[in-house]
Amino acid sequence: MAEHTPDYPPRTPPPPKRPLSPPRPEASLQGARARMQVRNRRSANWSLEAAPWSARKATGHVLDRLHEWGYREADQAAADLTDLLVRTAVADGGRRVSVHLADQDRQALIVALSHQPGLAVTDDAVLPELTALGAVACGTDTADDGRRLWAILPL
Repeated sequence: MAEHTPDYPPRTPPPPKRPLSPPRPEASLQGARARMQVRNRRSANWSLEAAPWSARKATGHVLDRLHEWGYREADQAAADLTDLLVRTAVADGGRRVSVHLADQDRQALIVALSHQPGLAVTDDAVLPELTALGAVACGTDTADDGRRLWAILPL
């Protein structure tokens, strides 16, 4: 018996219903900074108007939250660091500042963001002052969205 060959072409799969996406362009990180992420620890943040009274209000928020978390030993250092961080962020001239607080291993991370775009360079003159107030580590950086200042305080 002879093998039968079909007289029509084999069935081809239908075309995709949606066109394939073009490859994503490589993103340039020049002038950008990584978003701040705080994971696996307690954290809090506040957004405040950039005004002369903002440092005092931020200090109250930070101390209240540290007390809720059971830390009372470093009140003066936490207050002084928060005050300096926020006053420096307010001096950048933005409309608002935000303060972020996190704790881990009996240390507190306090961050102030100025949200003032267009700052040319990072001003690190405040770092020796932060260290003198009790910060075991501190830093600052500037990006298109403003300046970020941070300090780590042992609790």
